[in-house]
Amino acid sequence: MTATRIHLALAALMGLAGVALLAAAAHVTGTANVQTAGQMLLFHASVVIGATAARKGGHLHDGIARIALSAVIFGAVLFAADLSRRGFANEGLFPRAAPIGGWFMLGGWLGLAVAAVTAKRG
Repeated sequence: MTATRIHLALAALMGLAGVALLAAAAHVTGTANVQTAGQMLLFHASVVIGATAARKGGHLHDGIARIALSAVIFGAVLFAADLSRRGFANEGLFPRAAPIGGWFMLGGWLGLAVAAVTAKRG
């Protein structure tokens, strides 16, 4: 399976989980943590889909973009998982899980910026 297919499949699953978490926040828990988790997954799923298309179109440096997209996915999932667990079970995954996920997302965004300015095609 190619990086493109993996990233797109994971983005679709992030979108699915994001919608489910937003529904749970509205109808089950009512917690802001669950709502934020759903939003993070939905926002970043869209980023992964768009950036994957840009990478395939040659508008992002291929290698850098692959790493950056993986960081965005990992970070968003870790961040959302920690907030979801806090919302549903009143405890996090492990200490500092959400900030670690946040740093991965930030690093991924920075990586996408670097991939954009170093792409061979404009």
